[in-house]
Amino acid sequence: MQVPQDGEDFANQLWYHGLLSRQKAEALLQQDGDFLVRASRSRGGHPVISCRWQGSALHFEVLRVALRPRPGRPTALFQLEDERFPSLPSLVRSYVTGQRPLSQATGAVASRPVIRQGPVRRSFSEDTLLESPARIELPRARKRSDSQPAGLEHMGRSREDHSGPGASAVPTCALPRMGSDPVLLKTPAPLGSVIDSLRASDGQLHAKAPTKPPRTPSLVLHDASGCPPTYCELVPRTPSAQGTPPGYSSPETEAPWWEANEEEEEENRSFVRPKAEVSFWPPNNPFCLLGPQNRPLEPKVLSTLRDLFLEHHPGSTALHLLLVDCQATGLLGVTKAQRGAMGVASGLELLTLPHGHRLRLELLERHEALALAGALAVLGCAGPLEERAATLRGLVELALALRPGAAGDLPGLAAVMGALLMPQVSRLERTWRQLRRSHTEAALAFEQELKPLMRALDEGAGPCEPGEVALPHVVPAVRLLEGEELPGPLDESCERLLRTLHRARQMARDAPKFREAAARRLRGFRPNPQLREALTTGFVQRLLWGSRGVGAPQAARLEKFQRVLSVLSQHLEPDV
Repeated sequence: MQVPQDGEDFANQLWYHGLLSRQKAEALLQQDGDFLVRASRSRGGHPVISCRWQGSALHFEVLRVALRPRPGRPTALFQLEDERFPSLPSLVRSYVTGQRPLSQATGAVASRPVIRQGPVRRSFSEDTLLESPARIELPRARKRSDSQPAGLEHMGRSREDHSGPGASAVPTCALPRMGSDPVLLKTPAPLGSVIDSLRASDGQLHAKAPTKPPRTPSLVLHDASGCPPTYCELVPRTPSAQGTPPGYSSPETEAPWWEANEEEEEENRSFVRPKAEVSFWPPNNPFCLLGPQNRPLEPKVLSTLRDLFLEHHPGSTALHLLLVDCQATGLLGVTKAQRGAMGVASGLELLTLPHGHRLRLELLERHEALALAGALAVLGCAGPLEERAATLRGLVELALALRPGAAGDLPGLAAVMGALLMPQVSRLERTWRQLRRSHTEAALAFEQELKPLMRALDEGAGPCEPGEVALPHVVPAVRLLEGEELPGPLDESCERLLRTLHRARQMARDAPKFREAAARRLRGFRPNPQLREALTTGFVQRLLWGSRGVGAPQAARLEKFQRVLSVLSQHLEPDV
């Protein structure tokens, strides 16, 4: 089915039923996969996705994360488990069209919307979830007693929370719904907060403000990380359950998929013949940064991406790239169904087998696309010379953050070095001279450390010890297994062939150790959803070739884009 895409006001979507009780919603869900979105009266009008799965009705509360207002970006993000979206319709589209589980704990998949009958009935609390500035200002009305000074709010409460009479006083960021835990949705549990924070914009600041005595809470807010409270607009505070019945877990105990311990059933597991080739590339996944149809190299998207990468230091970008590379390679996030279909436990083993042809092609496609995108980042700088030199320095610092001993993402390192060593980039003599003059340390690291390291990795002689490396360099083995001939004299190419095959065998054997090393590096990591999306293979393809050109044969696409890069390089520094 196709979810409506017109408009971001979710009240106009046919799957949204407005204020609807839990019992009435369950009566409308007849078959597995049926779903609807409703406003929960017990949650102050917050959206809840109700879905029937395996004969049971499950309810998933959608968390709304308020952002500081900035031009050109949404005022809030909507979150289900660990992924955030700029609007509720985009969240529903992503989970329905991609047929992804609403929660990893239940595996529930929403596939058929239950269409509402008649117009939707909205409450005042629902209006606060929409992004109209007028609606956002309405909840600023004083919902306090005279003893409470204006401008004081409970920690974790956003200005959208204060709805009219009858609405719940639950903070917006207080109840992230990550599973099908029915305890959190049966009866409204009062929440207490003992810390009040001052809002300077109200202009009424008091040294000591009288506070109301809090009610005895059944849920106590605390910082999820266990550290002292700090402000972060993308990491909401989450509640921990007190006195939860056995068998239920609070949301913060549910680890992201890259932190979860994958089941290993090697001892009692019998061999199962592979059923089909497995792809770790999500098909037809909608993107928040790209529309349904886009042209190649849209200036607005490129500007957004540039700002996005500038906001993150190289270490953070390296972890984002490691996370996406681990998923694309099939090292982390492999489901039980995928393991059964491919007959092995990870993509590092699959790519060495005959039925790993599809995975090998996907990894080659990803390597080429990321290298072209990195080269474009340099060649697309038509401004001052120093700006291009700064971009080169950024790529060098990212490569240093990806090398063994750091993030240990060798496929990501190979893609970044592929961009830096591309002929169209290497010929920019004035730009490299400016790099050596203005950023000498980065230039020396590139020449003395990164280039020798990359040469050794390509020849199958570089470091590949699990722990020092989280994800090994798979491109040489993939090229070899796909029939690509090795350059050089016969004796040298034969020696390199044996080293590459031996390294591929070691990678398959040590796949569990690499998985453990990658999960250890990503433990506690919370990615930026937009940056994570921008590093996926599908997004980079759409960015470079557009929604129409991405369907062309790979050889034609690569040849065409190489010509584009050559033109850009000649325009920046013409031949004398």
